[in-house]
Amino acid sequence: MADRVWAVARSCRHQRAAGLLLSAAALGLSFASPGKEKPRMTIVHYAHRLTADFDFGPLRRWLKERGAIWDAVPELYFKGFLLREAGCFGATANNFSSLYLWQHDKAFRDWLLRGGYKIITDIYGRAQIETFLTLDAFRGKAGEARFLYRDDIAIPLDADLTAAFAKEIELARERAIQPDVISAVVGLDPLNWKFVRVLLSEAEPDASARGVAYQIAHLSAPLLGTLSPGAAR
Repeated sequence: MADRVWAVARSCRHQRAAGLLLSAAALGLSFASPGKEKPRMTIVHYAHRLTADFDFGPLRRWLKERGAIWDAVPELYFKGFLLREAGCFGATANNFSSLYLWQHDKAFRDWLLRGGYKIITDIYGRAQIETFLTLDAFRGKAGEARFLYRDDIAIPLDADLTAAFAKEIELARERAIQPDVISAVVGLDPLNWKFVRVLLSEAEPDASARGVAYQIAHLSAPLLGTLSPGAAR
């Protein structure tokens, strides 16, 4: 009798588990084991405003020195050391910022816990750090990354989100094959419901450029080459 009761219980548990998996599949969810879970790439960006008479020479040299340290950081696709100089490429104020594409959110957390941000706060103070879910990222074939472009796109209130996500990913994949592109990334800000498009490019801003252009003082790209290549639809 006891064996029969246990058999029935096991059967019920299996049926409930199958039902949960079917329901999850219908919602586009997955219960993959942690070891098989795809890394959740994370975009991180923070900026510091600088004085109008700021001398960029020493800062550029310091960023080159710091950049060499970041060139071999694990779990990092890339980090751009970025500048905006008033009067250059559309900038109206002086600005220093950093934009990262981490392999997963834990890598960013570990960097914070190790005191990685302290060297910045000691010099420039504490800035607001923006973090975005990465929908996807692709590598291009261009050589030197001279500019980073960030373009924030509001998602309409009545948009079909699933279709909008798929469209943005395809757009990033296609942009990555443009001859001047090193990498194309698209992130999501679910708090303000906007897409964050990031482009690493050789090309200077022109009339067709969209978004905010940053000069790249140094690009550390330990894992950029492991991103999926761009492709035409």
